[in-house]
Amino acid sequence: MSTTPTIVLVHGAFGDSSMWRGVVAKLQKQGYDVVAAANPLRGLESDAQYVATVTKAVDGPVVLVGHSYAGAVITCAAREASNVDALVYVAAFQPDEGESALENAFRFPGAKMGPDTTTVTEYDGEPELRILPQHYQDVIAGDLPAETTDVLAVTQRPVRQQALTAELSGQPAWRTLPSWALIATHDNAIPAQAQEFMAERAGSHIVRAEASHAASISQPDTVADLIIEAAKATR
Repeated sequence: MSTTPTIVLVHGAFGDSSMWRGVVAKLQKQGYDVVAAANPLRGLESDAQYVATVTKAVDGPVVLVGHSYAGAVITCAAREASNVDALVYVAAFQPDEGESALENAFRFPGAKMGPDTTTVTEYDGEPELRILPQHYQDVIAGDLPAETTDVLAVTQRPVRQQALTAELSGQPAWRTLPSWALIATHDNAIPAQAQEFMAERAGSHIVRAEASHAASISQPDTVADLIIEAAKATR
């Protein structure tokens, strides 16, 4: 069994695994095996169970990485996957027991995701959220060109509202695992102050980047470097 960790990447709401493209390229160039898990975006517990299943299928140690809402997902999933050696949060939620993603998004001022910038549809009796296309660049990806965000806006994946409002049950994985956090200082989805609060509370190794919420797309090298730092520290 290799002692070099596999990197498992988990995307957040309003996106998909393609957001990791640039990060994957650098990680693979540095010799890391990478798995990009398709986050179902249906509910915190069920999403975490799925990610835990993907993670446990890896033969060897794992560095588990979450962006945005997926921060909450990996905080749950790592408790079920004993091969996780480290957590990396990229412009992400790091909830404590009893907290939801949305609660932390609005803990401090600055979040632009809300009724004026989202649309709600109902499927199978459950409300789902999408960012209105005309607001996508401002809320999610202010440091990307319009020709890129125009495509991201119409290819985004909706998230069930209950995924964002569900409270974390039980002890968060960051209490027992080392963690790293990239703070996106120009984030309009999860204000940087909220990210700082959660990362400092968790005792994470913090790196700050002048990036939007879409840091993995706009600054893939910075994100990959942080992941590599975590992988080397826990190898």
